[in-house]
Amino acid sequence: MKDFEMAEAKKINTWLKLALELGPVVLFFVAYGRLKDQTFSIAGTEYGGFILVTACFIPLLLLSTGILWKLTGNLSRMQVVTAVLVIVFGGLSVWFNDERFFKMKPTIIYLFFGGTLAIGLLQGRSYLQYVMEEAMPLKSEGWMILTKRLALFFFVLAILNEVVWRGFSTDTWVTFKTFGLSAAVFLFFMTQSKLFSQFGVEQKED
Repeated sequence: MKDFEMAEAKKINTWLKLALELGPVVLFFVAYGRLKDQTFSIAGTEYGGFILVTACFIPLLLLSTGILWKLTGNLSRMQVVTAVLVIVFGGLSVWFNDERFFKMKPTIIYLFFGGTLAIGLLQGRSYLQYVMEEAMPLKSEGWMILTKRLALFFFVLAILNEVVWRGFSTDTWVTFKTFGLSAAVFLFFMTQSKLFSQFGVEQKED
């Protein structure tokens, strides 16, 4: 009964969940497109559009994360870590009026998760299974394979983010962050369909 109540508490409309998770990122992209060439004077300091949008993005992400937690009663570790890093690196960008801190955030996030999965693998464990077992039932061998692939994928994304923000314009990086990274994650899991089919575990219903 307890498990059933927990499952019910986590149930939420798919589109609403998607809006809460991706809405702040999309709004960041739209706002940046409108304000990127403008300069704002606040308390005697000049801020570019990117910094102002970043300052607005932080509370917006926290608000959407809070609403998601209120509706589902649960937040994934990835959501919590992402929120913390947005506060830290977004706050540093605003405080020092330097957009580089915020641009490094995806790199830190992907290195953190890739490193965490790698540490688990060195211990012969799949931390990914611990987090996602209920959503994607797989055999132990399947979890280990998927964890290895995802850890490597996270490291690749970290390198890509560094290449893009250091070697290309801010416009290119914002587009890459908004659409490129999300599309890459989606395509990664789409390409794992054979693994899910081969190592999937059928769930028995009562």
